Amino acid sequence: MVKQFLRLKLTLLANAFRRGPLVASAMGLVLIYSAVLFVITIVAVANLRSTTAEVAGATLVVFGSAVLVGFLIMPLGWNADDPLDPRRFSYLPLTHLKLASLLLLAGAISIPTVMLVGLAIAQIIAWSGSVASALIAVLCALIAIATAVVGARLASLIAARYLNTRRLREASGIVAITLVVASLPIAVMLALADYQSQVLPTIRRVAAVLEWSPLGAALSAPASAAAGNSGDAVGKIAIAIAFLATLAAGWYLLLGYVLSRPERSAVETYRSGLGWFRLMPATPLGAIAARSLSYWARDARYFVALAAIPIIPIGMVAALLVGGIGADVIAWIPVPVMCLFLGWSAHNDVAHDNTALWTHVSAHTRGSDDRWGRIVPNLLVGIPLAIVGSLITVVIVGNEETLPGLMGLSLCLLFAGLGVSSISSAAFPYAAPLPGHGAFIQPQALVSNAATVQSFTFAISIVFAAPVLAVVYFNPFVGLQPQWAAFIVGVALGLVVLLIGVYGGGRIMVRRGPELLALSSQN
Repeated sequence: MVKQFLRLKLTLLANAFRRGPLVASAMGLVLIYSAVLFVITIVAVANLRSTTAEVAGATLVVFGSAVLVGFLIMPLGWNADDPLDPRRFSYLPLTHLKLASLLLLAGAISIPTVMLVGLAIAQIIAWSGSVASALIAVLCALIAIATAVVGARLASLIAARYLNTRRLREASGIVAITLVVASLPIAVMLALADYQSQVLPTIRRVAAVLEWSPLGAALSAPASAAAGNSGDAVGKIAIAIAFLATLAAGWYLLLGYVLSRPERSAVETYRSGLGWFRLMPATPLGAIAARSLSYWARDARYFVALAAIPIIPIGMVAALLVGGIGADVIAWIPVPVMCLFLGWSAHNDVAHDNTALWTHVSAHTRGSDDRWGRIVPNLLVGIPLAIVGSLITVVIVGNEETLPGLMGLSLCLLFAGLGVSSISSAAFPYAAPLPGHGAFIQPQALVSNAATVQSFTFAISIVFAAPVLAVVYFNPFVGLQPQWAAFIVGVALGLVVLLIGVYGGGRIMVRRGPELLALSSQN
């Protein structure tokens, strides 16, 4: 039976490269990139042998604990559909203990686990200065690997049992993206900072807390042994073993509970009342606006994109801060960028309707009503964002004089982006996630112009920021303060583009209605 489980896991790994040449090539590049980083990390960890026991111990505790945290929490967001879900093997004549052991063995065969084993070997080399510390490093490496494997399987089972709804998976994806974006500037700062004077003191303070925690106990035991504190080493090993035993017991008990209970069914929710349709005017434009607002509130394809908009400026601002860019320049980034993406997000809105587009075509809806109704949510969110966000930005930076210019730039990008999107969604729609699907599921299409449309509409939207910035720095209006001139130019230019886009896109919508309906039904 062990042979069959191992063969199954190897087959699952191999199948990841059998999804077509494009996917296989992309995964190959990712593996090569990961391998290069892995080798660099291995060498860096092994080179800790030449440092003091205190420095090596603090470094390994902090970064090793981060790796263990990754094994414990990453499956919560990505393993909701686990191929090694115990319920898929419930028909086999196996006891719960044997099934749990086989699944742990199969779960240990993965690329992250192989990398963890390499790191464990490197840390053994780092502690090879004395026999005692080397032996304890071997024992602690085995404990750490077992903890990572058992913790990952427990997290996967929790995700499969309790986080199996689409909204929870989408929320996990947003959190994961946020963490990745937030971690990039930290990695850059660590790479650029002086290790001895800036990074090491912080690592020591963090390691002092983690070394007696379940996450860092096993990783800090060799340092205690190397320093001659055998009592501390034994105590830390005991903590690590107790933590491993707790995870193993939780895995076994939850496995038995899952196998003895029916699979959870989706809970149906019922809503009463007209919602946004009661608040909006009883006109075609009002009905379309109410439907769009309902989509934004309830459709994962919309609210996931909306929640991801603030994430992008975080990475940009952090990267600029690391690069030493001044706050006066950075102040022009967050709010305008969020307004830009908020306006650009509607560039493929028609494709999200799928076959429901027939209601617009059959009712002979005016094109301008369709265009205005679809962008009402963007305007209701974007205009307050541009005004309030600009106020908060200038207060934080302490430069109130830039408020009109910053507000004008933000509104210009919002209005211009919506104008460009109003034309793009009618003239150049492409395959979008189907209704009821997640925002990260892209349907297959024989020919897709998605990348071209996205790039072109985004670039055109950015172009309209140039006149506003030119007025700020090269004010051609004599007798008018540059910031107020930028506000007037930005709002006027944005409104002109918005009106052209709405009424021009409306004409395209009416002319191409049957064609758009045919395209939507093929998605």
